[in-house]
Amino acid sequence: MAMKTKSIYVCSSCGYETAKWLGKCPECGEWASFEEEVRQTEASKSKASDRFKPKSVTSYQLTQIEHDNELRYKTGMGELDRVLGGGIVKGSLVLLSGDPGIGKSTILLQICQQLGKKLKILYVSGEESYSQIKLRADRLKVKTDNLFILCETDVQAVCEHINATSPDLVIVDSIQTMNFTELNSSPGCVTQVRESSNLLMRTAKTLGIPVIIVGHVNKDGNIAGPKVLEHIVDAVLYFEGERNLSFRILRAVKNRFGSTNEIGVFEMSDSGLKEVENPSEMLISGRPKNTPGSCVACVMEGTRPLLAEIQGLVTATGFGNPRRISNGFDFNRLAMLIAVLEKRGGYFFGNMDAYINIVGGMKLDEPALDLTIVMALVSSLKDYALRDDVLAFGEVGLAGEIRGVSHCEQRIKEAARLGFSKCIVPYANLKNISSSLKKEIEIVGVRNIRQAFEAIIL
Repeated sequence: MAMKTKSIYVCSSCGYETAKWLGKCPECGEWASFEEEVRQTEASKSKASDRFKPKSVTSYQLTQIEHDNELRYKTGMGELDRVLGGGIVKGSLVLLSGDPGIGKSTILLQICQQLGKKLKILYVSGEESYSQIKLRADRLKVKTDNLFILCETDVQAVCEHINATSPDLVIVDSIQTMNFTELNSSPGCVTQVRESSNLLMRTAKTLGIPVIIVGHVNKDGNIAGPKVLEHIVDAVLYFEGERNLSFRILRAVKNRFGSTNEIGVFEMSDSGLKEVENPSEMLISGRPKNTPGSCVACVMEGTRPLLAEIQGLVTATGFGNPRRISNGFDFNRLAMLIAVLEKRGGYFFGNMDAYINIVGGMKLDEPALDLTIVMALVSSLKDYALRDDVLAFGEVGLAGEIRGVSHCEQRIKEAARLGFSKCIVPYANLKNISSSLKKEIEIVGVRNIRQAFEAIIL
């Protein structure tokens, strides 16, 4: 059968295809994102009726479908199991992404030591040689006999090997190095990533083998490859944190088998990643005493309350327009809170630069953080140090009012456990707090930002 060759242009951001090159993608709006790909198609002479002949398929009642009661594999890392929703689900396809050097390959090789006690694991690497993987395994003290290494980039050969050996878990590092030989394009392009992921997904679902794939990120911090990659997989895990800092945050961006609100906290050391069992204590450790602009907040990450230190700095500007810089907090919400402070609180920021920093490299966007941000800014503006044993949280409205937040009692219990003696909370939440908790810690309900600042300095 004759082969026909044609060139198409594919958007590297969303996978949109067009017959000619475009400067801006009409689907996602990205500029200069189109890449040329050459495809070969078979020139079929069969009739249309033969080509579109329907296939015979079978459907099943939900009550007729049976499954194994033991659906998940425990990784041996409680923080990772928490993010996954309890462990790795059989037959699932999990994407682990993050910046270079953040610890993606490290954590996957580490869990092989625990999982290898009962499971047969196949580790597929397209980036390292056998000796390099062995060297890294020795450093991480991974010595299980059930770990098999395959250095291969042909995704079809990898899937054939999976069918032949039937491992219990497959790890592919990374999906951008996999190559689908039937496509005339380089590894890492949109088509290669999409087709390789589809083949691995079909293999995982057919054989019931969980597959974890590592994904790179581009310069914008998004997962490299087409957006459809995130729709194909069952779970998307993302490592956050700076490479020059020791702490890492693992977050579930998507999870079909668990919550996307849970996070895992790890610390990078010479021997690999270690779990941080008490993240709140870690995030507020090293906090300066009697320093203006420092305030502690309590945010909810899934079912876990976390204490985080918020630092604010307000100083006279040297520019025509004052600067507003936020690290770990939404910039637009910071601008809104400053406007509320000027209009409703009477604090002037018109000729002052304002900076906000979430200590520890955390990225927080919960509305309950508003009151803490406001307290840190006013404290720095007035150069007045807040009490070190006081914690504040609550949502700030445009009228300057403090609105109620969820899980208030859990937040207060976490503050009391770590030695705080006073909590500034929204007045609307007071009625839902038990009397026994009020005996353990002083709780002050406030209605607006002026009452909040008065309560925190007393």
